[in-house]
Amino acid sequence: MLIEKQSATGRPGAGTSFKTATPVFLVGNIEEVMPWYQALGFEAMYFPPGFCILRRDAIQVFMQHQPGYTRPDEPLRREREAWDLYVETDNVRALFDDFSQMPEVKILRPPCRQEYGQTDFEIVDPNGYVLVFSQPD
Repeated sequence: MLIEKQSATGRPGAGTSFKTATPVFLVGNIEEVMPWYQALGFEAMYFPPGFCILRRDAIQVFMQHQPGYTRPDEPLRREREAWDLYVETDNVRALFDDFSQMPEVKILRPPCRQEYGQTDFEIVDPNGYVLVFSQPD
């Protein structure tokens, strides 16, 4: 499918530029999952009763708490090995070496070179969200 490029003046809000996008993970155990992310080096800012900002360097992830929430199993998503967060870093192998020494971190795929010019690896958080860490080749 070919998508035609719109001119900058033909888009809504042409005088506005987007600055960032932040993923939001819905969780049923926000106070239990925050330490997992902190072990990965994220700073966790908790705003009771149900919101957390995770921050490390230039990225952030929001978590919203819904009591009793369990992320549903999605067979097609699992079959596709879909990602939830893609993080580009400057030293993917060192990060993998550190994470792979942590018993609480489940590695889904070790570092491998991709056809799109990145080397990346995958881990999964306690709620089933798949995080990819990548570095340009």
